[in-house]
Amino acid sequence: MRALLVALALTPFWVAVQTQEQAAKKDKSQQFFKRSLKILKHLKSDRDKDEAYKLLARAAEMGNRKAMETLAANMLFGYNGPQNIKAAVSLYEILAEEGSHKSQTALGFLLSYGIGVEHNQAKALLYYTFASIGGNLISRTILGYRFWLGINVPRNCEAALINYRKVARFIAKQLEKNEELPVEKVRLMEKPENQSSNTEFLDWDVYQYYRFLAERGDTQIQVFLGQLHLLGRKGLKRDHAKAFYYFLKAADAGDANGMAFLGKMYLEGSTAVAQDNATALRYFRTAAEKGNPLGLCGLGLLYFRGRGVQVNYTEAFKYFQKAAEKGFSRAQLHLGVMYHTGTGVRKDHKLAFQYFYLATQNGEPLAVYHLAEMYTTGSGVRRSCQTAVELYRTVCELGRWSEKFLTAYFAYQAGQTEPSLVHYLFLAEMGYEIAQINSAYIIESEKIKIFHQNQIYPLALLLWNRAATQGNAFARVKMGDYHYYGFGTERDYIAAVVHYTLAADQYSAQAMFNLGYMCEHGLGVHKDIHLARRWYNLAAKTSPDALIPAFLASVKLEATHLLSELQLLNLAENWKLPGLDRMLRLHWDLFLMLFIVVLLILLINSRHN
Repeated sequence: MRALLVALALTPFWVAVQTQEQAAKKDKSQQFFKRSLKILKHLKSDRDKDEAYKLLARAAEMGNRKAMETLAANMLFGYNGPQNIKAAVSLYEILAEEGSHKSQTALGFLLSYGIGVEHNQAKALLYYTFASIGGNLISRTILGYRFWLGINVPRNCEAALINYRKVARFIAKQLEKNEELPVEKVRLMEKPENQSSNTEFLDWDVYQYYRFLAERGDTQIQVFLGQLHLLGRKGLKRDHAKAFYYFLKAADAGDANGMAFLGKMYLEGSTAVAQDNATALRYFRTAAEKGNPLGLCGLGLLYFRGRGVQVNYTEAFKYFQKAAEKGFSRAQLHLGVMYHTGTGVRKDHKLAFQYFYLATQNGEPLAVYHLAEMYTTGSGVRRSCQTAVELYRTVCELGRWSEKFLTAYFAYQAGQTEPSLVHYLFLAEMGYEIAQINSAYIIESEKIKIFHQNQIYPLALLLWNRAATQGNAFARVKMGDYHYYGFGTERDYIAAVVHYTLAADQYSAQAMFNLGYMCEHGLGVHKDIHLARRWYNLAAKTSPDALIPAFLASVKLEATHLLSELQLLNLAENWKLPGLDRMLRLHWDLFLMLFIVVLLILLINSRHN
């Protein structure tokens, strides 16, 4: 009895001790996690990478959820170490049971494609739904995409709109704080020589040449390099100190663009430049006096927000209008907002719509969001769920997750095919058309170990189909090819003709050529020589690349047609044309090549003579 009383008396003490131990353990794990992130942010060697990974693993072992999520993502996508999908799945399953929305989203993705787990679309949808309810933006984007096109769910525009709108609202707030441009997205199907000189990335030698020109005093190059470093474009890392350096050089040389960008940097503030409204006002005013649209817009923004000056909507409107007349998209956006909200002007939804539309045409992503809102509510324009969803999708594709395109591309260039594929598949699941094409391309052209051989063509077909549904002509041609050859599906010439016809409507020369061949041989359609001839001619007119193949096919077509005409004249018995016709059908290209070689030899001989 006495022991029981002592135990009861000591219970609060032991509870307090355990609580303190748990708190100390939690703090320790958090320290490990933060240290690992700090090291990864400033990596200098493989040794640093190993140390960061060990710290991350220790934090995860101690139960730190963020560390566990980061470790699982590292193992799934191959960040900072070898890819280990099985271990990632095990960790995600533990976290998903504890309510981790990131892990639920990851499991939904893995189940959707059958990566490391058995393919199960019903379970994938369940995980996406749970994560979406918990507020996960990626799951909401995926659900919006699925409802929009009816992928494993009934097609429902309103449900797609609800999901996309929530994500777009969050991204619009981010865009208001930072004027960021979309991440570069490279198509892997381009020829290697085009990839190496891809305009989306700045070649190192070209960059060094630009630096040389900038140091020599070329103000246009100075502003260009400043913009690249300010936003982190063309494969360069964001570096505000370098951006400030180049803008300052241009401004000192009297360049209005350099002055305007300096005003922008002082207005927003950063680690390299302290926020200073007075200095921003000075640079914007000087640039505006030179008629620079960014300077005019910046000056209008200062008056609109009362930064360094008194709030004056009349002055703000005046400067916005001057910049908008010069085609500056940000100024057109601000005018649209003023008319939409009735700030400083009389509320006018139709004028607001016009300005938002102009800004959208000039590449302003935030204007796309405002247009989507107008189509959703039916203010200033007739309500259209379909149009609103398409506009919201455009905004959603600007989310930070689109940075995975760069990671995927660099991984592919480095020969890390499977980590690159997992990145592209993740983006493809969210509805990015380029990611769907790149994923299908990698699955077709590379040796992939994460999928069984019998999964390759069906999965590639699924991805080509999703890209084709979004209007990609090349993907539509691939759909025709898969049905023609029976890859991933049963051979179906009629379906192939349907897909080729849809692609031909989008001016695909390849699809036109294929239709000509099918009409010539009566595959999936009635045999029609005249229609075949027409398709070959259209292919040649549509693309210069199709000129030679279309010419050769036309020559073969006319030769075969001539033989058929001779057969009708009852000359077949004497010339044994049926056998010759069959031989030409099978080996027409060889005969044609032989004919061209003989012709070339005769031409060379005649030239020598």
